[in-house]
Amino acid sequence: MQQSTQESNAVAVVRLVAGFAGFGAASVSLAISSSLFTAAAAGRSLLLVPAIAAALWGTALLGWTVAALRRGGFPWPRLSSALLLTAAALHLLSLLSGGGTDLAGLNISHLAALLLTLAVVAAQAWLQRQAWLKRQAWLQQDSVRGAAGGASGGSGAGRLLLGAFAGAVAIAAITTPGLAASTAGQFAVPHGSHLDGGHSDGGGAGHHGP
Repeated sequence: MQQSTQESNAVAVVRLVAGFAGFGAASVSLAISSSLFTAAAAGRSLLLVPAIAAALWGTALLGWTVAALRRGGFPWPRLSSALLLTAAALHLLSLLSGGGTDLAGLNISHLAALLLTLAVVAAQAWLQRQAWLKRQAWLQQDSVRGAAGGASGGSGAGRLLLGAFAGAVAIAAITTPGLAASTAGQFAVPHGSHLDGGHSDGGGAGHHGP
């Protein structure tokens, strides 16, 4: 009974962390797209195709992650695994080939997207294996479901929250540098800098007044 509860909590934590990683990978992919669109507008028209591809992939990954969290499982597991592995390979290829001096910062974004995508792939594979093991257990023992229903969820809920929090922190630690390295991230100057600049200019004008 206790083991079944622990397994259920582990599945819930991994599913949440996979969702966090999916949101992170989608966000970084969209940030990469913005950088590529900016470079394409500056004269590197060949980057328009990968910019569109990154935007479409980020949007699709975002929708897929929302659907996965809503239904409690990943839709189209085989297709999504193939697409995720393809995206990871493209991020790795972009990371190894580099992007020129004006896109050098995207190496960090591609690395973050690669790690987040692989985290989703690993979580999805683990969840699929757990589902297979659970089906095997049901075939061998019909009473497993009833025994799990009587388990107490007090301490399990605490471990669930702790695991989800740790996973969220880890995913944020990977996602944040990836977003900051993109063109959109570089323009996201802290508001305090704008306020300080505005105050400084206003102060200067005030000193020149009568």
